[in-house]
Amino acid sequence: MLEKTRTQADITALMADIGRRAKSAARPLAMARTEQKNRALDAMAAAILTHRVGILAANAIDLEAAEASGMAVSFVDRLRLDDGRIDGIVEGIRAIAALPDPVGGVIAAWERPNGLKIERVRTPLGVIGVIYESRPNVTADAGALCLKAGNAVILRGGSDSFHSSRAIHQCLVEGLEAAGLPTDAIQMVPVSDRAAVGELLTGLNGAVDVIVPRGGKSLVARVQADARVPVFAHLEGLCHIYVDKSADPAMARAIVVNAKMRRTGICGAAETLLLDSAIDPALAKDILADLAAAGCEIHGDGAVLHLLPQAQPATEEDWRTEYLDAIIAARFVDGISGAIDHIAQWSSNHTEAVIAEDATVVERFFAEVDSAILLHNASTQFADGGEFGMGAEIGIATGKMHARGPVGVEQLTSFNYRVHGTGQIRP
Repeated sequence: MLEKTRTQADITALMADIGRRAKSAARPLAMARTEQKNRALDAMAAAILTHRVGILAANAIDLEAAEASGMAVSFVDRLRLDDGRIDGIVEGIRAIAALPDPVGGVIAAWERPNGLKIERVRTPLGVIGVIYESRPNVTADAGALCLKAGNAVILRGGSDSFHSSRAIHQCLVEGLEAAGLPTDAIQMVPVSDRAAVGELLTGLNGAVDVIVPRGGKSLVARVQADARVPVFAHLEGLCHIYVDKSADPAMARAIVVNAKMRRTGICGAAETLLLDSAIDPALAKDILADLAAAGCEIHGDGAVLHLLPQAQPATEEDWRTEYLDAIIAARFVDGISGAIDHIAQWSSNHTEAVIAEDATVVERFFAEVDSAILLHNASTQFADGGEFGMGAEIGIATGKMHARGPVGVEQLTSFNYRVHGTGQIRP
């Protein structure tokens, strides 16, 4: 492990070298056969299973440090690995291996009147920089997704998951070696200095093609402000769930509790509950009581406080807060129009859900809400690339250029145009 006492010049030289090696590895990786990439992925999954005990031991070091520092429970949960989560990492890698190879796929093809045949074909992006916090599983997800899409990747995990991520990264390197692919295709920045992030954001002298930040609001804001290369990112997951008067009562109660409480620390957790003012008051009271019984703290408007006196009064700050904890803001709105207006004002354009049986309500919600992921009669916790059948995701993108929503293997490709002629010249 490199020491944190290295100078800025040392960090600059280190990161420049990582960038050069990543760019060098990207070319053979872009031409790698599907079979070879899948062989590497299978070997990575096997290595993680083989080194399970060592990975858990490394994670225990990170957990001890996190708990000693007073890290919030929700963030400790993000950091924690156990046998089930390691099995999930392995399943995710194998699911990525089973996906069709996007590289070389023909997106569209057509013929011009002059006989030219044109194809739009998927190509790798090149070198991707991934900056993330807490979640060591991102090491495997990002490495596997980038590999399948033919990209080299530079991983910069957070200091809180340093030991866990390094242990997982070593398994990825073993997979690359087993398949005869360049080990520089998946590199991990070996220092926790913040200066390394700054260097990565410069693009490392043109080596890095895209940056993907995955972490808290301050990290993503810094990346979006300072990056000199394109960024796939969401600033925060301020997700809403609207319960319409037409909602099935049992479904609404189950979905709302799951959307908030299944895992409170993920970006797809519901942060604001919107209740139709025309809803059956008994159903509204049941939903609020269900949340409270599950251990959720509720910050509500006057109508919510009337139904659940133990709730706390909501302030304007609650409507703009991503809690990432067992807290939810709740208010009544004037039907679907009121829900759409509230979401338009406060949403981070990540994920929103509508619980309704009225098809007209659903149609308006889908047509008028401008977020990356919209769900009908389903929990916001499905905002996940694995749940979308992508094997895993490298993050959620809320922008509107190139990638939006879960970023999987297809979103980690660009394209070029391939034009076939028979001797045509332009007059």
